[in-house]
Amino acid sequence: MPPVLPARLAFVDLETTGANAACERVTEIGIIRVGPEGVREWSTLVNPQVRISPFIEQLTGISNPMVAQAPLFAQIAPQVREQLAGHLFIAHNARFDYGFLRSEFARLGACFRARVLCTVKLSRALYPQHHRHNLDSLIERHDLNVSDRHRALGDARLIHQFWSAHAGSATLAETLAEAVDAQCAHTMLPARLDDTLPDDLPEGRGVYVFYDSTGTAIHFGRAKALRTRVLGYFSQRKPPAAAKLAVAAQAARIECFPVADEGEAIRLELSLRKRLGAAPAGRE
Repeated sequence: MPPVLPARLAFVDLETTGANAACERVTEIGIIRVGPEGVREWSTLVNPQVRISPFIEQLTGISNPMVAQAPLFAQIAPQVREQLAGHLFIAHNARFDYGFLRSEFARLGACFRARVLCTVKLSRALYPQHHRHNLDSLIERHDLNVSDRHRALGDARLIHQFWSAHAGSATLAETLAEAVDAQCAHTMLPARLDDTLPDDLPEGRGVYVFYDSTGTAIHFGRAKALRTRVLGYFSQRKPPAAAKLAVAAQAARIECFPVADEGEAIRLELSLRKRLGAAPAGRE
């Protein structure tokens, strides 16, 4: 049976005071919800409780005076959760937006989780012949209608347009559904692993180590995309080879070490080989 598109979607964009979710804060949230009830838009400025730099103010147009009287994230957190509940979380470079929301909720002592779809990855899957998939490239390539660029609701509208252009096409909808299904492939983690693992894995290049319940390293390797590589050991959509299944069955903890380049990854992998004595993974 061919995959079908999810019924409830939330196109999300955030503006922030910087790029690091650990120390920067959200300044604006824009959400477009699509479902049986139709299309509904919601947005709000957020008081980040830190200063907005001149660079960010110039980029987004959001200034310190604009957010001074805006609600704190703590005041709108219940509304944000309600807006996103039961919806597929869709964003451009989704780990950025999703990571910031998770960090804001974590500061309140709360957990936020959602099924996530990244439209950068979606564009790469649909148009592998193109090298650039940032939002400006999608605007130009698909003739998207721009309003309030670099503002949360304006950018959420752009990814909604990108989606609608494909979902509304008889020739493209099936391809879109297949790409969405591949990106949202289900993973089944063993009970010993924390179920928040998929949300916490880094995206980029690095080295990973699997440990068993005794804390002994049993497997390691390097990857160009750590999150994709590690979750591949637990995929239900495309079951891994027997050797990977055996490692996954023993895994009680997974440690990832992001690196800057391949040279650093090779050096770290060699160091781990000498220190851990674990079985290395096959090359990518």
